[in-house]
Amino acid sequence: MFSLPSSGELPSVPGTRMLFDMSQLKLRSVLSGIAVLFALPLFAATECNVRAMGAKGDGATKDTAAIQKAIDRCAPKRGVVVLEGGTFLSAPLELRSGVTLRIAPGATLLGSRDVEDYPIREDSKWRRVALLHGDHLDGVTVEGGTEQDKPSENGSGTGTIDGSGEVFWKLAHEHRVAGDTSGSGGFPRPMLIDITESQHLTFRNLKVQNSPMYNFTFFFCDGILIHNVMIRNPQRNAPNTDGIDPFSSKNIEISNVDISTGDDDIALKSGLVERDNTIAPVEHVLICNSVFRAGHGLSVGSELAGGISDVRVENVQMIGTDAGVRIKSNRGRGNDIHDLHYRNIDMKDVGQPVQITEYYPRIPETDTAQKMDAHTPRFHDISLENVSATGAKDAVIVGLPESPIQRLTLTNVTIRAAKGMRVRNAEVTMRNVVVKAAEGPGVLEETGAKITR
Repeated sequence: MFSLPSSGELPSVPGTRMLFDMSQLKLRSVLSGIAVLFALPLFAATECNVRAMGAKGDGATKDTAAIQKAIDRCAPKRGVVVLEGGTFLSAPLELRSGVTLRIAPGATLLGSRDVEDYPIREDSKWRRVALLHGDHLDGVTVEGGTEQDKPSENGSGTGTIDGSGEVFWKLAHEHRVAGDTSGSGGFPRPMLIDITESQHLTFRNLKVQNSPMYNFTFFFCDGILIHNVMIRNPQRNAPNTDGIDPFSSKNIEISNVDISTGDDDIALKSGLVERDNTIAPVEHVLICNSVFRAGHGLSVGSELAGGISDVRVENVQMIGTDAGVRIKSNRGRGNDIHDLHYRNIDMKDVGQPVQITEYYPRIPETDTAQKMDAHTPRFHDISLENVSATGAKDAVIVGLPESPIQRLTLTNVTIRAAKGMRVRNAEVTMRNVVVKAAEGPGVLEETGAKITR
């Protein structure tokens, strides 16, 4: 296990890209996709400094037109748009294929606080146009410095993207619709970064903060690399500010990220039947060498109508998150959920370090089997290895009576909690598993529990 970093310091783990025995991982498509990102010809890229296009960088004048002009001119040349030496206030900007947007260390791209600057998307009425957005892109990089530049709490280490989310959080609370399942709670908000149906996307050496809603959002994308990125949103009163949400996307690497936010730190989702006309699975994901602080942990689901497979999570620390390893769905929200593997996960003061449930958001005390359909969640072939948790409340592994969890393996798992681990409608193999509960037994075997030790 790597050493615990202090707040604001990204984890330092040698050999990030060589850490895994890749012969054991089904990530060839991830690696080939990422290789394309770095296989571009090496030559002096054209630079388009936004100040030459009229940007002021004074934090008060809207520089939208100047920055967009630089993006439009530079993209055909696979050029680099440079923001440096100031705070650049802007309404939404449309990224272009081939462009690199470089926010130099110490500089900030600041989202406008004018709600009218963010129109509701015509193709998706539940969200507004994001500060950085694009559809059908191929080959885009957003960076805040070099590999040696480390994001910091005060924003001095790398460039910063700030979404000015406070105005939207307030409006979201004021206009929230109870029971709304659109994704925005009834009040459409913009994401900070929102990319759809695109490929070969790189975000590196950045700090992003104060997003109106999700920070990084990808829909139906192929080839996503997020590396050396700090995400900061308030833990309270900043609803739905997920850190990274790839929807129905594949070939994803998320490495060396430090996330503290007001909702899921990372959420892997593949569609909600009542919202999405088109659904597709999440596939081939590697998450490694990262730290999650405030937030709901690393969530798979609950929107999994397209299914999910081939996810590897390694060398992750969680400090004070509400949940840790969180795989969640419900009747009508699921599909085939399998081949998920977690290794070397260290959790401190995480409320529910293991939450694997086919009942979300609430687990009933009793239930009867119902007829299965295409969107009954089917959890199988999941493993947790070298997992430790202290200061927890409890843990749950609960499947549906008509669709029990199958082939779940826990190896070298130690949990210290107020209450034990509930197991219901689940087939679990436990090897060197210790659950020390302050109250009651360590493992509570309920209806349908099949535990092999």
